Amino acid sequence: MISKHEPKSLTPYLSPLGAWALALGTSIGWGSLVVTSNSYLLQAGPAGSLLGMVIGAIIMIVISRNYHYMINRFPDAGGAYAFAREAFGWDHGFLTAWFLTLTYAAMFWANATSLPLFARFFLGDLFQFGSMYTVFGYHVYLGEILLTAAFIVLIGLVCANFRRLSARLLIVMVLLLSAAITICFLAAIFRFHTAGYSMQPGMIPDKSQLAQVIRIACISPWAFIGFENISHAAEEYTFSRTKVFRILVCAVVSALVLYAFVILLSVTAYPPQYSSWLDYISDLDNLDGIEGLPPFYAARHYLGNGGVLLLLLALLALIFSSLIGNILALSRLLYAMARDGVIPGRLARISSKGTPSAAIFLIAALSLIIPFLGRTAVGWIVDVTTMGATIIYGVVSVSTIRIARREGDSREVRTGLAGTILMILFLLYLLLPNLLFEQTMESESYLLFAVWAILGFLFFRNVLRRDAARHFGRSVIVWIALLALIAFTSLAWMSSVTMTAADDAVRNVHDYWNNEIMQEIPEGADEDYADEQMDLLHTANRTSMVVVTLAFAIALAMLLSNYALIHRRMEESEAELAQARIIANTDPMTGVKSKRALEGLERKLNGSIQADDNFRFAVAACDVNGLKHVNDTLGHKAGDEYICAASRMICELFQYSPVFRTGGDEFTVILTGSDYDKRNDIMRQLHERSAENIGLGQVVVAGGLADYIPGEDKDFSQVFQRADALMYQEKAALKELGARTRD
Repeated sequence: MISKHEPKSLTPYLSPLGAWALALGTSIGWGSLVVTSNSYLLQAGPAGSLLGMVIGAIIMIVISRNYHYMINRFPDAGGAYAFAREAFGWDHGFLTAWFLTLTYAAMFWANATSLPLFARFFLGDLFQFGSMYTVFGYHVYLGEILLTAAFIVLIGLVCANFRRLSARLLIVMVLLLSAAITICFLAAIFRFHTAGYSMQPGMIPDKSQLAQVIRIACISPWAFIGFENISHAAEEYTFSRTKVFRILVCAVVSALVLYAFVILLSVTAYPPQYSSWLDYISDLDNLDGIEGLPPFYAARHYLGNGGVLLLLLALLALIFSSLIGNILALSRLLYAMARDGVIPGRLARISSKGTPSAAIFLIAALSLIIPFLGRTAVGWIVDVTTMGATIIYGVVSVSTIRIARREGDSREVRTGLAGTILMILFLLYLLLPNLLFEQTMESESYLLFAVWAILGFLFFRNVLRRDAARHFGRSVIVWIALLALIAFTSLAWMSSVTMTAADDAVRNVHDYWNNEIMQEIPEGADEDYADEQMDLLHTANRTSMVVVTLAFAIALAMLLSNYALIHRRMEESEAELAQARIIANTDPMTGVKSKRALEGLERKLNGSIQADDNFRFAVAACDVNGLKHVNDTLGHKAGDEYICAASRMICELFQYSPVFRTGGDEFTVILTGSDYDKRNDIMRQLHERSAENIGLGQVVVAGGLADYIPGEDKDFSQVFQRADALMYQEKAALKELGARTRD
């Protein structure tokens, strides 16, 4: 039960500064200080990284414009989910929400599981107790699981119960991390020239400079993902939505500046055993402690332990702000979906604290499983955020085009088109690894993305079953596109696995050859070793082929199963609609056709008359005599039986023509075919039976008949009016006959 004191919807609380902090604090997380070296410097050097990041930021500003437009048109919780639903329908909305969920959950999990890494770097083995098992080379400890779980629960409780405090914490954390990174950067820049270090080379030697810049620009969705989180809080702004674009641009520019500071800080100092920053960065896997983290090493070099402390505070602030921002966005997404009936409605409940607490607690509860998986597996999940963000930004851009065209906003059509083209190019870059540039994602990430998409088919089936309002299943194209995406990601995974196996085989043969030169190898061993490597290569190829085929087969089976369910539901809907039409077009008392049915036939007849079709028809207007007398003397029940008797008599006479009850005691018959040919005989029989029934005290029906006259009658009503006039003449004649009979 929802208390009457609890709000039923989200209410405003987020200030412009809070929105900026939410956008910035979510877009830069643990990775900006810890993996920037591998993600940027080792791929493009400082110059290539900065240029690529600037290009990426400009692209994100284009995406920001699209978000601004859609937020102002549809200020609902759910962000891209709500935009896709409004622009293209519920199927597109669900698919967008599915990838949004993965993307935000992955970012939340990445920052939560970075806490054990933080402890390993800076606190040694403090939490490495309760040794449990190893997952993909990462050893899991009970102490680290408890550490991660404690922070997940803490963040969940704070966000569920103190939304204003959460916003203030975000502001404080973002200001703290910005100040700490800026101080360390400025200290390094001011002292760099006297320290004897060099930032050369500006880019990675022996690689295409253009390819390096493009590579960095194409991972900008990963670098900036989260800045759009304020779209999920659109119902909670305390400010005008017209300020959204400025807030988003400020967040993107702030993120760009902080990324640039970290990138440059990382190359301003390196240990004395290395001749350049490139040698240092290339050897990070063999280094531990502060030396394994270039920004921290540089901060310590220029500011001593105080610099390390500053970056430690910045790192913790990054983790906390990202956790708060992502759980806020994800909970509002679940709230919006629950409010729409896509997922259980209890997740749309707003607590007395003004938050969707049920959604927040569900996210926290499910996230408690993640620490048991180990950081390596979580790293693969995080890798898919690049692809997820690319798809999401593409959906928002396409939605902008659709809505802007509908409303005649040409400028927004152009920005939507620009965002769409860019995201398509980014997606092709990700889905076609090693075609033009080097692979950008781990091979396991492609497979995980395909698995998530397949699970989307499975979950959608459950949505279809629960869809009483029949919102879903209207767009088959979107699900064919998802099947194609599964095929692409599966093939990308197979290509990556095959190439890795080939590289391993070449490396093994090379090592074997070097060993053969150094020592005597038995005769025939060369061929055996070569065959062994070929067998390993073939095994890897067969395994990947089986996995890809199985993934595609499962996805195709789910697509066909869902389509069968949709088709069956469509048939049921059509049957229900047909039944509804029958009911609407049938007079409930007599069982003949209703006045509404006659109106539909009249429109068709008028169309034929206007088209001057060569056809013939006649209209018989019938009226029941004596109904008022029956109602007054015997009651309305007897009157109803009298009308039904009249209807039966009319139907018996006009056996091959539709009969319509058009009033209380009025009937209309449209004569065609054999009834038309015998129309005069039928009308004579109607008169004779009515005249006979006068003496028997049974039902009397007066009828008038008029033929359609081509060239003279302009519409159906003219024919009916003549028949109606003749019916009144017959009615008067039958009354006079009845009077004579009584006398």
